[in-house]
Amino acid sequence: MSEVKSQDWDFDFMQYNHIPAMPVEVAYYLNCRPGKVYVDCTLGGCGHAVDICKKIVPDGLLVAIDQDIDAIKNAEKILKPYELNVRLFNDNFINLKTILSHLNISSADGVLLDLGLSLHQLESSGRGFSFKKDEPLDMRMNIESSITAEEIINRKREETLRKIFTDYGEERWSKKIARKIVKKRKEKEIKTSAQLAKIVIDAVPKFASKRQRIHPATRVFMALRIAVNRELERLDYFMENIADFLNPGGRLCVLSFHSLEDRIVKQRIKALEKGCICPPNFPKCVCNKKGVIRSLTKKVVRPTKEEIAKNPMARSTKLRAAEKI
Repeated sequence: MSEVKSQDWDFDFMQYNHIPAMPVEVAYYLNCRPGKVYVDCTLGGCGHAVDICKKIVPDGLLVAIDQDIDAIKNAEKILKPYELNVRLFNDNFINLKTILSHLNISSADGVLLDLGLSLHQLESSGRGFSFKKDEPLDMRMNIESSITAEEIINRKREETLRKIFTDYGEERWSKKIARKIVKKRKEKEIKTSAQLAKIVIDAVPKFASKRQRIHPATRVFMALRIAVNRELERLDYFMENIADFLNPGGRLCVLSFHSLEDRIVKQRIKALEKGCICPPNFPKCVCNKKGVIRSLTKKVVRPTKEEIAKNPMARSTKLRAAEKI
């Protein structure tokens, strides 16, 4: 856990581009108020963070977290007008307990989790997140992490690759793609995003490629990114324990961008709302567990057509929110 103190970053080497998804809806469900404590667990381009800061001044606090150091460097500049109200942490949101303890805080009045990739990560990070670029096959959101996408692609067994593409990408042609990767890496190590994208394109049957509305490599790249950053595992752990970090009446707002993430969020909210974990065939509850949150979004909330027209990256966004009882 590393709190980032104010410093003069040399950040001219790039422009951190990102448009936040569903800002109006996030503001509504978080219900930010002056003097309260809020946590932005995935700071990104600071779009949501700026909105939060405007609502909590003069004496509120925003705990801003991101595992990507580029996001933290950008935040130093963007959130400069609110520096007295912001604490920056270059860390992963699963360490929220430690981060809050560092600030002598046990819980917050609102927690935001935006699980999407930033436009910067796709276009400017140079880490191979996009199949449209020819970049090193890295895909680490935290550049201090030990494993890269290149290592997975070149070192994992065919069956492991197939399972990653199936489980994390829901890729129909995972077996063919994994087999093609193993064959090609024997000839030459696969080191760039362009190399991998070409292999996937060649592996997917042409008739299937023509029927798909998305690029043939989309699901493989998503699956690799999830595996490298252990995204689903960390999300599940975080959601299981989120009620511990909310004050009574505190709000949770989660933006997810594919069905696997949304399923975890939906199921965890449902479980925390229900409380009881007794088997369905028990005549009465014996576990005595009570619901600790109530869902504020019985159905998933989607972006408006107007927002999608302005920000196409928001089109797959799914918002769910809950409130601690």
